Amino acid sequence: MRLLSLFFLLILASTSYGQLAVPNKAGITFGHVHLQVSDPEAHTKLWVDHFDGVVSEQNGLAERGLTAIRFPNFFVILEKGEPTGGTAGSVMDHIGFKVRNIEDFLNKWRAAGYSVDREFIGSEGLPNGYVTMPDGVWVELQEDQALPVEVSGYHIHYRTPMFRELLDWYVDHFDLEIRPRGRIETTTNVPGMNMSFALPTGEWAGSETAPTRGRSLDHIGFEIDNLEVFYEELVEKGVEFDVELREIEEISVKVAAFTDPSGVRVELTQGLDLY
Repeated sequence: MRLLSLFFLLILASTSYGQLAVPNKAGITFGHVHLQVSDPEAHTKLWVDHFDGVVSEQNGLAERGLTAIRFPNFFVILEKGEPTGGTAGSVMDHIGFKVRNIEDFLNKWRAAGYSVDREFIGSEGLPNGYVTMPDGVWVELQEDQALPVEVSGYHIHYRTPMFRELLDWYVDHFDLEIRPRGRIETTTNVPGMNMSFALPTGEWAGSETAPTRGRSLDHIGFEIDNLEVFYEELVEKGVEFDVELREIEEISVKVAAFTDPSGVRVELTQGLDLY
């Protein structure tokens, strides 16, 4: 089913809004976040009405039980299912978005009958807030008045006791550089998304967090310019693949998947940037 979800992601119509970011020197860019949710229609309405997502109109997506929503530089894919838990308590704690005006966003959110979990000044000295989507998908918001659009994806936040080792693992395996984000020193950037790493907090402080597979945020994806070469490099570094490198010939797209050392499910693709 995961490969099928990827297949339909890859046949999305090409638009400037949905195009991925320009790859880095290693040929890597962020691709997608895959959510397993109990009510895709309710999720879709929130992502469109409040986050300015654009639903793909590709024929056959609805019949397959998948909804693809485009955002600047990445996709959110919705698949109907009963997740074993939300994002909090898993390694992938939350998704972060930037908004041009956080007061307007939160006022609209409250007017629609939803609650705001918390408002605060974030690690970059800007107004931040947390809201929770259905199925426990936790979303952080950060104001950026210079944003060229109303809403844009910003970061994914890992929380695990091995957060420093995990950051080093991604830096080594994805040829990235550690770049602080405000007061958070343990972060790195891949085109299209910041990746932040920290200890678990709240009721999970001092404990292990759960793998992502089966939870509301089931997996994330990266687009690779030359997947065959990158795949072999990861194999040489000891990465064991859950889905070995293969090509979906109908659309000339290559795909592979593995689980990172912390339990986050990761898909790699080549060809997503053409759609």
